[in-house]
Amino acid sequence: MLELKWVYELILFLYGLSLIGYFIDFVQNNRKANVIAFWLLSMVWVLQSFFLLSQLFIKENFPIMTVYDGLYFYAWILVTFSLIINRLFKVDFLVFFTNVVGFLIMIIHISTRAQNVLENRGIALVNELLVIHISLAIVSYGFFTLSFIFSIMYLLQYRLLKKKKWNAKLFRLGDLTKLDHFSYIAVILGIPLLLIAIILGVVWGYVSTDIFYWYDFKTLGSFLVLVVYVVYLFLRIVKGYQGRTISLFNAAAFLFLLINFFLFGSLSNFHF
Repeated sequence: MLELKWVYELILFLYGLSLIGYFIDFVQNNRKANVIAFWLLSMVWVLQSFFLLSQLFIKENFPIMTVYDGLYFYAWILVTFSLIINRLFKVDFLVFFTNVVGFLIMIIHISTRAQNVLENRGIALVNELLVIHISLAIVSYGFFTLSFIFSIMYLLQYRLLKKKKWNAKLFRLGDLTKLDHFSYIAVILGIPLLLIAIILGVVWGYVSTDIFYWYDFKTLGSFLVLVVYVVYLFLRIVKGYQGRTISLFNAAAFLFLLINFFLFGSLSNFHF
C-alpha cells in the first residue's frame, strides 16, 4: 500500500472529475454529465475497494483501528452510498452533497496518513497537494476569465444593437444568447475547480510544516471569490437573472478576483 502513492493521486483525480460532473448536473440537470460522473465515481469505488480488501485479506487488518483508517473506511462508505442512491433512487442533489463531503474526507485521510505514516513519500505527496491546489486555482481563474470576456463581448454586442450600429463588429462578436450561455458555462466549470483547490489548500496548510493562517488576506479572499461566484449562480438560476444584468455582475465578480489575485496576494503572510 505504501508503494502505490500514484493510486492515491489517481483516486483524487477521478474523484475530483466526478465531483465536477455532479456539480454540472446539479446546476444544469445534465444527464450526460451525471452518467459520466457516476462511472468516474465507480472507478474511485473500485480503487478504494482494492485497498480495503488488501488491508483485510493480505494484512489481516480491518481498517478501522486508527483515525486514519477510519477516515478511509468512512470515505468508502460515502462513495458506496452515493453509487447506490444514484443508481436506485435518483436523488441527485443528495448525491452531489454527499460526494462533496466524501471528497473532503478522502483528502483528509490521504494527507494526514501521508504526514504521519508514509515518511519521505508522504512528504512528496503533501507537496504534490500544494502543486495541485495551485494548478486547480489557476485553471479555475482561467475559466472565470473566459466568462468575463464573454460577458464583456455580450455587453459590447448589446450596446451596438441598442444603438443600431449594424457593422462588421456586430456580426463578429457573436450571438447574444450564445455569449450569455458560454459565460454561464465557464462559471459552472470554474466554481467546482476553485472549491477543490481551496479544500486542497486548507488541508495542505494543516498537514504541512508551514504556518497556516485562516485570517490571511489571500485565504479569506479566495473564500470570498468562491462566494461571489456562487451568488452569481444563485442570481442566474434561482432569481432568473440573465443578459445585461448578470453580465455586469460577472464583470464586477472578475474585478474582485483580480483584487484577490494581485492585491490580497501581495498582502498575504504565506502566499506569494
